[in-house]
Amino acid sequence: MSDLINAAMSGGKSNMDKAINHLKDELLKLRTGKASGSMLKGIMVDYYGTPTALHQAANVSTPDSKTISIQPWDKKLLGSIEQAIFAANLGLTPMNDGEFVRITIPPLTEERRKELVKVAKSLGEDSKVSIRNERQKILQTIKAEVKNGYPEDQGKRRETEVQNIVNGYGDTIGKLIEAKEKDIMTV
Repeated sequence: MSDLINAAMSGGKSNMDKAINHLKDELLKLRTGKASGSMLKGIMVDYYGTPTALHQAANVSTPDSKTISIQPWDKKLLGSIEQAIFAANLGLTPMNDGEFVRITIPPLTEERRKELVKVAKSLGEDSKVSIRNERQKILQTIKAEVKNGYPEDQGKRRETEVQNIVNGYGDTIGKLIEAKEKDIMTV
């Protein structure tokens, strides 16, 4: 067995795992009409001049399926949190009551649901493209090793193995997108 091929496959699988994890993170951010703290993932708040993740500056909770409640560790951050949510352009309107910032999740229209499904499918396609790119890199390594004396029949077996791995990741992406589509379209 070629160490170079093993290294390429190991690195490729690692990058494919990263593509799946990235897809999962992006899908969490898509609004489904239900309140979720993950909708605010990635929002940075000005914490005394330092950009800080919202989840590190406040307690984010969902008291019910339509409300997100944000209680900052320091009440002086209420305004910064409100501004950061507006700046994130999520289509959410925060309300500051002096203690908490509350966000009521508006119901999604049928048209908006369909748009979100398209976004989810687009994210899935992007992940599939990055997985196919990893497949290409691995296949190029296998072909180069075959030219350098690696047995051709073993090279073909490795190519088949790579394709089976890619098919598995493709199935995973399909299931993730299908689940998100169902979640988005459920009223």
